[in-house]
Amino acid sequence: MIKVGVFGANGRVGKLIIDDLKESEGVSLSSVFVRNTLNYSVDSSVIVSTDIELFLNSCDIVIDFSLPEACETLLEASLKTPKPLVIGTTGLSAHQLNLLKQASENMPILYATNMSLGVALLNKLVYQAAAALEDFDIEIVEMHHKHKKDAPSGTALTLGESAALGRGVDLDKVRVSGRDGNIGERSKDEIAVMALRGGDIVGRHTVGFYNDGEFIELNHTATSRNTFSKGAIRAASWLVDKEVGLYSISDCLEI
Repeated sequence: MIKVGVFGANGRVGKLIIDDLKESEGVSLSSVFVRNTLNYSVDSSVIVSTDIELFLNSCDIVIDFSLPEACETLLEASLKTPKPLVIGTTGLSAHQLNLLKQASENMPILYATNMSLGVALLNKLVYQAAAALEDFDIEIVEMHHKHKKDAPSGTALTLGESAALGRGVDLDKVRVSGRDGNIGERSKDEIAVMALRGGDIVGRHTVGFYNDGEFIELNHTATSRNTFSKGAIRAASWLVDKEVGLYSISDCLEI
């Protein structure tokens, strides 16, 4: 039985992970890390702690759906107490991403901005389309609930990276995430990544390839956050016995 520790348990996805672990074979919840208190009850056998070292020592693998600052704390602690990590936290800074890469030299880490099978496949399709449709303009639009803090979403940025890779360009140099005023015509190389927020939308991503006379749009819509929680549990089961290194959800799904 794989003992799973949940980091970010008070969040929307963290709570779902704990619920889904009860119905998943071969895994069980062993520990939960909290900054203050857990806002719901868990089985008495589960260790709920504010001591991150105790938390890490009480599990075989950690699933993290927290905030960037909390994820940074986890990565720093795991350098002292190495543990396989499945990280689904988005909005990481350049420093935090570098810290993640450094930590992956000491333990297996699976980092994914989206844990769903559909988005993993979408990234592959976007790469292929961007490479094949070289004269088409690429526009990415993402929609999420009004409580989401980072924008554009990590998933949208990953889709942008897939598109940029297909085009052989650096996304940081061609990305546009806002247009306002008399800005002139759209440049040929730019890749737009736009964010919309409202209501309780779980997540919708559209990658459009637009040309004169025709266009293609690739869409993915998440209708339940369980898509992410179940994907993270599947990733944890896959990662737990892997060698040191940095893995993606595509590695897990063999896409």
